[in-house]
Amino acid sequence: MGRRWAARLSLAAGVAALLVLVVFGGLVSLVLMGVGWAGLALSAAGVWWMLTHTGRIRVLAVLLLVAVPLAVLALYAAAGLLWVVLVSLGLWALAVFAGRAALAVDAPPAMPEHPARRAERPFLIMNPRSGGGKVGKYRLAERARALGAEVVVLDPDRPQDVAELARQAVRRGADLLGVAGGDGTQALVAGVAVGYDLPFVVISAGTRNHFALDLGLDRKDPAGCLEALTDGVELRVDLGYLRAGGPAEPADPAERSTEVVFVNSASFGVYAEVVQSPAYRDDKVRTILEMLPDLLAQESGARLSVRGGGPALDAPQAVLVSNNPYQRGDSAGLGRRERLDTGELGVLGVHVGNASEAAELLLHGGQQGRGLTETTAREVVVDADAPVIPVGVDGEALMLPTPVRCRLAAGALRVRVPRHRPGVRLGAPPMDWRRVRRLALSMGRAAAGRGPA
Repeated sequence: MGRRWAARLSLAAGVAALLVLVVFGGLVSLVLMGVGWAGLALSAAGVWWMLTHTGRIRVLAVLLLVAVPLAVLALYAAAGLLWVVLVSLGLWALAVFAGRAALAVDAPPAMPEHPARRAERPFLIMNPRSGGGKVGKYRLAERARALGAEVVVLDPDRPQDVAELARQAVRRGADLLGVAGGDGTQALVAGVAVGYDLPFVVISAGTRNHFALDLGLDRKDPAGCLEALTDGVELRVDLGYLRAGGPAEPADPAERSTEVVFVNSASFGVYAEVVQSPAYRDDKVRTILEMLPDLLAQESGARLSVRGGGPALDAPQAVLVSNNPYQRGDSAGLGRRERLDTGELGVLGVHVGNASEAAELLLHGGQQGRGLTETTAREVVVDADAPVIPVGVDGEALMLPTPVRCRLAAGALRVRVPRHRPGVRLGAPPMDWRRVRRLALSMGRAAAGRGPA
């Protein structure tokens, strides 16, 4: 019932947005609305010119970004129709919001849960710097020790091999491994857990914790994740691997040990090149603005090619390979994955060649456009015209020899999670007017006993 009324509200608000323009502004308001869309497209093109040029052209692009919206607003005001346009835009925003709410699914099919006995010798690694000091703020080490866990709090001033710490703990008899820290640290220890077929606990003490989010954990309550030690269930989730050269899945265990594990994603191209810069840590914005023109124009950086899944990608500016695909329309924000057990990699490639393609991509909110390619694959090979390329792996900057082979180990990781947890909540899907109309009309007919449309 709620979804039906949301769909009806969406259609009503959309019609009202058009009626306001026609009734109060007539033909002039429709012309001005077209001017507004043209201004929006020109502003999007200005963003592209600003990112791909330096010097005078960048200055002109910035001026364009400021001048165009002001000019459009001035035209609306001069015609005495500014309020009409604002009301129409407000109704249109309501229509889109209600339509996406109507299309939203309450929750994706849950990943199967398996019973889990309580670990006798759990071992946890905690990074005191992660998430701005969440380990100390929530007293995670003390709480974990009270539950019988052995805890190692990393020394912020001394680099430590967390994977080796985990292996040493297993040799001492640990029967569960866990991490309170960022996704990069999670991935390192998760790889050890898979190697010894041990359960793994995720404690959301990092800054973003995308992995924890997609496991249905509460990122605002890292202490609650410790309930997995006493009252937990087990999920079998996929784990991503990167390997430089050789077969996609080496048979020799010694060769497998050289693979790089990722729980979220591996990025190639523009982003990976930028984060490799020593200046990036000190001044992110300036570094990005200085490096982007040459990278987007492909005058610097490696020229990539991608094989696997759908059509081969030639010279994409950016590539994201993820452990299971991200929700459609949410890839750029790295929002959420519906499941972590589909056995498929998500592949997102971006290639924007001119201002028109950039405007199309930006106007669609990064959800579609000629410059965007989305697909899934069992294996992906990223090659380049350089012997070594930068790769961003779960937020960590690496340099790997080409070609880089990406694979997924289906159901390899045994994740122990609290029995009672928030679960995965998906964001609203992209707007689809045909589906909204069908939902509003067909459900109404079904409720009236006339069957679906």
